[in-house]
Amino acid sequence: MTRWLTEAVPRGRVAAFRTLVYLFVAADLVVFTPWVRTRVDVPGELYQPLLIGRLLPLPTPTPALVAVLFWTLLPLALLAATGRAPRLLGWSVFALYLEWMIIAMSYGKVDHDRFALLVALAALPTAGRARHGDPTRSEAGGWALRVTQIAVICTYFLAAWAKLRFGGLDWATGSVLARAIIRRGTDLADLIAQVPYLLIVAQFGILAFELLSPLVFLLRERWRLATVGFFYSFHLVTFATITISFAPHLVAMASFLPLEKVRPVDRLRQLRRRRPAAPVDQLGEHSLAATGDDLRPAPLPQP
Repeated sequence: MTRWLTEAVPRGRVAAFRTLVYLFVAADLVVFTPWVRTRVDVPGELYQPLLIGRLLPLPTPTPALVAVLFWTLLPLALLAATGRAPRLLGWSVFALYLEWMIIAMSYGKVDHDRFALLVALAALPTAGRARHGDPTRSEAGGWALRVTQIAVICTYFLAAWAKLRFGGLDWATGSVLARAIIRRGTDLADLIAQVPYLLIVAQFGILAFELLSPLVFLLRERWRLATVGFFYSFHLVTFATITISFAPHLVAMASFLPLEKVRPVDRLRQLRRRRPAAPVDQLGEHSLAATGDDLRPAPLPQP
């Protein structure tokens, strides 16, 4: 079990995943959850902190607290994405983002798509230094990615458990997707809803997919990657039909992928080096003369 948990991976994979995660944290602050800053506009009595917020305990959010949290976390996340000071910056980003999420989720709604991302933020500082493209294998990096993968799969499996615990089989035979389509469905969802019994089949399919998701760890690498591709396609269809985004979860799920093979900077450098030279027939007469390569035949000597 320990060997499986700490299966070594290339440090380049850890570096790429780290950059992706921290860049998403920065994007999350300004694109996905900027509404957290508006929480301070509601009465403090409506703040009902999560269990962790009650145990620590954490203060009731104020405009000053949220502003300091935002403007501190944003630059730290961008710095952490460079890979510098991985432990200091990593632990700082994790602590600040955890507080950001506690504020976000302490007003009556808790999103389960943040769980795996928080696990990734907690695990990445333990991986140590890692450089992009480094093929050296690291057990510490493997552990950080493995626990993130486990959190990703737990998100699916526990979601199915919650459905069965609170809804039973009525969740699969009820009108869950129909209500979602009525509330926030797209034109594509309206077309799907017209097919008899298709939504019921889809609900059974979702339950089966989530309950069987742990089997991904038993597959060979090729089939595991194909299965992860299916996971991504599932969320693509979900967004295309009922506009529910699982962006943080999708970022964490990249822990399954061989990210060390994705080198956009190196690719751009290669493209710059492959600039084609101008063909000879396009060179002007003056350029030929300048090189001394006059291709005209020499004149015959005069008698």
